[in-house]
Amino acid sequence: MALSKKSNNVRLPPEVNRILYIKNLPYRITAEEMYDIFGKYGAIRQIRVGTTAETKGTAYVVYEDIFDAKNACDHLSGFNVCNRYLVVLYYQPNKQFKKTDVEKKRDELNEVKQKYGLNTPDHSK
Repeated sequence: MALSKKSNNVRLPPEVNRILYIKNLPYRITAEEMYDIFGKYGAIRQIRVGTTAETKGTAYVVYEDIFDAKNACDHLSGFNVCNRYLVVLYYQPNKQFKKTDVEKKRDELNEVKQKYGLNTPDHSK
């Protein structure tokens, strides 16, 4: 990687960050194969491949440098791996889990209230 691409006056879109969220991966892909694919774009700090039923086919790739992450996202989105086209997104925690968290937490709270016979008013409405 050439150092000249990194300039102090480059403005990146606000969603760009060092963490990529990858979807539509082959279920049997290994971390080593992920390093082979994503490592071509720069130094990687960490790769987390989904292992549970809900997370299979997904992974997180954390780059050391934001420009390397942007380059990987630009080049690998739509990349074909074992007849599957990768979906490469920037990790956005506020959007990622917002939809399910509120309802899930409310349901869990109601279950606990029922289990222990608590009749406190629900202030979340």
